[in-house]
Amino acid sequence: MEFGEYQAKAHETSIVPKIGEMFVYPTLGLAGEAGEIANKIKKIFRDKKGIVTKETEEELKKELGDVLWYVAELATQLNLSLEEIAVLNIERLQSRKVRDMIQGDGDNR
Repeated sequence: MEFGEYQAKAHETSIVPKIGEMFVYPTLGLAGEAGEIANKIKKIFRDKKGIVTKETEEELKKELGDVLWYVAELATQLNLSLEEIAVLNIERLQSRKVRDMIQGDGDNR
């Protein structure tokens, strides 16, 4: 599935009323889902000695899917293309790699 197709299909399932007016909802949802993933990873180390079981893998797939949905809906609410976001991100990462700047911090390295 292409990013644009996913973004459109994800938005069809949204209950957020109007594009461009409700970007707070997907932002908060994204933060919440990222926290759920972090919590599951924590429990892998706490309870399962760092071993990812098939059951945990399936749970993480669902949570990562939720993160993807919120990213897509946030992009939609901000009138941004998920495809363009993905392309820009890869271009930035490839540039950092070529310049040996993958490590470190700062958005504009």
